[in-house]
Amino acid sequence: MAKKSVIARSKKPPKFSTRAVSRCFKCGRKRGYLRDFGLCRICFREMASQGEIPGVKKASW
Repeated sequence: MAKKSVIARSKKPPKFSTRAVSRCFKCGRKRGYLRDFGLCRICFREMASQGEIPGVKKASW
């Protein structure tokens, strides 16, 4: 989990648009971020397996 200061800094508007960092709203992780859901891959997997994300189910083929 990211430090509170790092999360607060990423929420402020950046000086330049390329410096904007997208972070998981649940844990604050910046790597492995899924734009469609606003979550990192780890939180996405946890929430999807618990059925907390509507329209997402585990694939089996």
